[in-house]
Amino acid sequence: MGNQKKNYIGGQWVAGDTEVENRNPSDISDVIGLFAQANSDQLETALDSARAAQQEWASSGIERRYEALMGIGTELMARSAELGELLSREEGKPLAEGKGEVYRAGQFFTYYAAETLRQIGHNADSVRDGIEIDIRREPVGVVGIISPWNFPTATASWKIAPALAYGNAVIWKPANATPASAVALTEIIEKQNLPAGLFNLVMGSGRSVGQGLVESPKIDAISFTGSVPVGQGIAMAAVRNFTKIQLEMGSKNALAVMDDGDLDIAVAVALGGAFGGTGQKCTASSRLIVHDRVHDAFVEKLVAGAEALKVGHALDGQTQIGPVVSQEQLEENLSYVSAGKEEGAELLCGGNRLEMPTEGYYMAPAVFAGTKNEMRINREEMFAPIASVIKVSSYEEALSTVNDTNFGLTSGIVTRSLARATHFRRNARTGCVMVNLPTAGTDYHVPFGGRGDSSYGPREQGSYAAEFYTVVKTAYIASGHPE
Repeated sequence: MGNQKKNYIGGQWVAGDTEVENRNPSDISDVIGLFAQANSDQLETALDSARAAQQEWASSGIERRYEALMGIGTELMARSAELGELLSREEGKPLAEGKGEVYRAGQFFTYYAAETLRQIGHNADSVRDGIEIDIRREPVGVVGIISPWNFPTATASWKIAPALAYGNAVIWKPANATPASAVALTEIIEKQNLPAGLFNLVMGSGRSVGQGLVESPKIDAISFTGSVPVGQGIAMAAVRNFTKIQLEMGSKNALAVMDDGDLDIAVAVALGGAFGGTGQKCTASSRLIVHDRVHDAFVEKLVAGAEALKVGHALDGQTQIGPVVSQEQLEENLSYVSAGKEEGAELLCGGNRLEMPTEGYYMAPAVFAGTKNEMRINREEMFAPIASVIKVSSYEEALSTVNDTNFGLTSGIVTRSLARATHFRRNARTGCVMVNLPTAGTDYHVPFGGRGDSSYGPREQGSYAAEFYTVVKTAYIASGHPE
């Protein structure tokens, strides 16, 4: 079969020992291509070439970094329609979302291009006479990046861009479910004036390539987005080498709908947060905590809205919800629907597999009512188009329920009360808080991350990314006395 794609190691495209097949979840008869799987020797080659190239990159001028990052970013934005279609074809999100993701990825690169010219340190006078202090940030070294399939271009970009901007080398292991987007981004990065080996694409399974990457003493830092169990495994492996880690993991985000909120805004916010991207977002609002005074009216409108959402082929311009990413994901989603019913939750709509003109992994968005926060469907991250409504009788109960979780990435409230909104912002135990907005949807120039089991290590994005991708050096200089 043609359309075989290789890994990019040491500045060369190289075949692997084996390949994986990539199929379109909207139409499983559509084979996108075959993608090489790297072996352990190739990973070692990537690591060695990265260490050598990083020295050159760190000592090269900041304008070289600026031009490379601007080149990547502007090409991503210019080709967002084309590459967004590829992304939607292999991942399953609606076409508009795929195009938007690629464009946003370009913005990450242009943002960090500008940051390369803003790397300004600090200075201070010593407590001792005649001594000055210079404080600056230097590259952390070689960064291993392990990115997920749900935002295959954007999540990778918000890791790769700051890594390169701050003078580091990169070993990137993308998710095997979305390798085509990874190869496309690598082809753009390859065009820039980077030292050979500075950027490496190493595709493969988490058990082999991923594990080898996180256990390697040649890696200085690892940035990972994925599940809590895998994140815990990475942390345990990394600590043996004292490797710096940044882990973004799951969540169980809640949207609190108050009795003084605008009901139409509440429903729109809930639908977008719960079902956007087929619910396959770490920021999705799968718990809808609703004040009993508006509960029935909200649920009626929510169910009507969910049933009206058009599920279909990702490349159909009318589609609002695409397929889930794989057969395995679909089966897991359906098992959660069964679990919810077994626990006594009332399934008001959806939750079933859908037959479409093309065979794919389609599922009707589901709404559960009559749920308790102790139920599995309200404790575990499902990564599915499933929303559970929890009825509460006060703002205080709503806030307590929002915080009753092991996770803590995003939370939201719909209210007209400035007092409630302010109190919620200050007391919701999440890294991001939304007021009258969906829990899913963040900007690229400000920090992103959570609390609890959701995140570990420094924040991602914006200028806060420097905390992870650099190390601080404090220099003391005795200038002496002039002649």
